[in-house]
This record gives sequence, C-alpha cells and structure tokens, in this order.
Amino acid sequence: MRSKIQTLIAGHWRDASGPLYSTEYPADGSTVAELHGATAADVDEAVQTAERVRQQPAWAGLKRHERAAMLHRIAAGIRVRAEELAQLQRLDNGKPINETRALVASAAGTFQFFAAACETWEDTLTPARGDYFTMSVYEPLGVVGAITPWNSPIASEAQKLAPALAAGCAIVFKPAEITPRMAIELARIAQQAGVPDGIVSVLPGKGSIVGDALVRHPLVKRIAFTGGTNVGMGIQRLAAEKLMPTSLELGGKSPTIVCADADLDHAVAGVLFGIFSSSGESCIAGSRAFVHTSVYDEFKRRLLAGVQALRVGDPTSERTQMGPLVNREHRATVERFVQLGRDEGGVVLAGGERPTGALYDKGSYYLPTVIEGLSNSARMCQQEIFGPVLALLPWSDETDLLAQCNDNVFGLASGIWTRDYKTAWRIGRALQTGTVWINTYKVFSVSTPFGGVKMSGTGREKGRLGILEYTAQKSFYWGTNESPMPWAGS
Repeated sequence: MRSKIQTLIAGHWRDASGPLYSTEYPADGSTVAELHGATAADVDEAVQTAERVRQQPAWAGLKRHERAAMLHRIAAGIRVRAEELAQLQRLDNGKPINETRALVASAAGTFQFFAAACETWEDTLTPARGDYFTMSVYEPLGVVGAITPWNSPIASEAQKLAPALAAGCAIVFKPAEITPRMAIELARIAQQAGVPDGIVSVLPGKGSIVGDALVRHPLVKRIAFTGGTNVGMGIQRLAAEKLMPTSLELGGKSPTIVCADADLDHAVAGVLFGIFSSSGESCIAGSRAFVHTSVYDEFKRRLLAGVQALRVGDPTSERTQMGPLVNREHRATVERFVQLGRDEGGVVLAGGERPTGALYDKGSYYLPTVIEGLSNSARMCQQEIFGPVLALLPWSDETDLLAQCNDNVFGLASGIWTRDYKTAWRIGRALQTGTVWINTYKVFSVSTPFGGVKMSGTGREKGRLGILEYTAQKSFYWGTNESPMPWAGS
C-alpha cells in the first residue's frame, strides 16, 4: 500500500526540499505514502515562478471562454479518475468510501460551476453622471495562497482552485500535512487540462514552515484558508501587515433546534447526520441539539435508537456510516473533551468510548457519543470538539433559546426543525450564523455562498460572485465632452 510520491513545484514534478515524512491510514495505522515536506525556499521558488508565468500571454492573454474551457477539462479529468481519487482520499483521512465518492463528485461540480460562471461573467457599464461614460472591470489579484484542511481536502481545494483559475490568478497550495494527495492530484489534472506549468504548485509539510512562509511572501496577494480558528487569527494578523485580503473559514459549534411541532422522523435523521457523518470531523457539525421540552423525551428515545444503529467500521465498505477519526492524537483530544463533559456533570447516554474488537484495535475509531445534563455554558458546549460528540439540551422559551444559541464565539451554521415557516424565518433571522438549514442539514450547493460570522471567519466561498474574491476592481472613465474641461480655460 505504501508509495513514494512527488509534488508539483514551480512547474516541475519533484521532491520538496525538506525532510521525508509519511502519512498513515487511520483505519489501521499503516503507512500509505512517503513524501518530502516543503521549505521556505520551495515557497519562494513556487511564488516567484507563479508571478512570472501568470503574466505571460499563455495565461494572462486567455479570454474568459478559454479559461472556462480549461475548467471544464479539469472537471472532466476529475470524473475520469473519480473512483481512484475517492480511494486515495479514503486512505488519506479514513472517510467511508461513499463519502469520499460524494466529495470527488462535488469537486468536479465545483469546476463545472465556475466554468459557467467564468464564461458568463461580465464587466459592468455603470450609469454616467456627466460628459463621460464609466465602466468597472475586474483583474486578477496575482499569486494567491490556499491553505486547506485534512477533513475534506478535495472539496475544499476545488473551492479555492476553481475560482482562482477562473479569475486568472496563479495559486500555491499548502495542503494539510497529513492529507496532501488530493491537492497533488488536482494539480496533476490541472496540468493535463492545459493549465501552464507554474500556475499551480503544491507544497506539503508543516504549517509553521510552509504556511508561514506563504502568508508572509511579498508576492502573495491573497490567502484562502480553511482550518482552525487560532491559526486563522494568526494568518489575519500577518495579512494585516501587508493589507492583504483573506477568506477564513474557521471553527464552529453549530446549534440545531428541534421545535415542538417538528417532524421527529426528519429531525432525528437530520441531527444524526449533522453530527455523526464524517465522524463529526466537520466545521459545520451540529454539535449542540436544543430540543423543546414537550418532545424532548421522545426525541431522545428515537435519537439513541438511531445512534445504536449507526454502522461504525471499515471505510472500504459501502455500508459503513462512520469511519475512524483522522489519527490517534485527534482521538485522544476527543476523549479529553468527553471526560471534561463528565467532569462538568454531563451524563453519557451513548458512546463515550472506543469500540472493541479486531476491526477497531489498530485504527483510531471512536463511538458516536451523546451527552445530556450540561448547561450551554459548559466548556464542552462552548468549544469545538471536531468529533462525534453531541450535547443534548432542552429548551422551552424562545427568547432564552436564542440567547443560548448565540452565546458562543462561533457563528458558522445552524439548523431548525419545525413545520411552521414563520417560526423558521423568525428564528433563522435571529441566529448569528452564516448558514441556516431548515428541515434539513449539512447539504450544500456550490451556487450558494458559504462562510461564517464572529470567530467562524470572514469572507465567503462558492457562489457565482466567488470569482470576485480573487480579483481587484478597476474603474474607467471615458470622456465624451466636445469642449475642453472649463476649469483649465481662460
């Protein structure tokens, strides 16, 4: 299973300059890839080359429909290799194969969407207010940096690469150290689709080395980051020194609200999916479930039955719903949070431990966990766990409910389960989150912007205007007056 892999740096497939390291398959701890980490010198080479190549006619001179055709070829290239890519992502982070297949399909759809957005993207003729006409055009920012997480690499990387290429930028990727292969394979597909050498580079390795050098580089004009809040704050501080724009998609502690009139079949299924799919390793995981007291007991009964029925196991099986956590270190972090919940007075209703048996012994598995009896102010209800742990909280007063939901530093996503559209609208508008799901959860459309508020980040990804995040706006004034400007006259 082990393989030695190289990466694409400044137009060349080669080893990076740093030390050799390995990545592991979370299901059994086996080594699946060996590669060299990048250095600050690799960052400089990639950025300098990208800056030079992006200004050449072969890239800068492309018309929008020509860029769109290139994005369509990338989408096609992903689809041709769909099963291979899904299996590679499974090995990288242990997600069940059905989930990685969906992520690969999503990545292809992202390139297809931005191809269409690119080809139909228009500059603006603005209303004249004098003897001139005015227009606004959009120009690529230049070289941009993309720093991506380990939980859903190919989807996150596509959401940065597609609009950056559509805008005419060059891009240097810093993928998560432990899951580098999706970015590397996307670079390969982009190269095969005709993207000029040097426009896309991938620099695996440590964030403290590669990410820091990328953010600080004077030729990097934008950073798109998905990851932890503390790292995002550090990026924002460095970006401020350069007056560099960023998009930061950070952590979450998303509330889901079950109202008294909710369809409990739908609500239970949605809450289960919202927190336990992806083994809870998701920034938008619905980790706080607020359930109306009138349906609390029945909801809990159905929820626990659903938890017991979840299939935790081998990521290669199409029946598996939850695979392992990404590694043993992260599992230990989740376990510390669960113990913290116990220490704060919480009662574990399900899970709260590792599964036992030969299948699980070598991997970093953890059972889906439900805890009740905590207040919303408990640390386990305030801090992001990034694992399959749900806090169950009753509510009865809507004003108090909203205060509790919003009493958190994060504001990424939320969910509401109700049959009343007025209730959904009222609560949805009051929730301080970037996304609100109503009678569904954790569904996405590339056509709809995504991002957070408060400590969940800044900026938006996806949506037709996502291309503009990678551009600078320039305005033109064309004089149409027949006589010279009167001010300068005699």
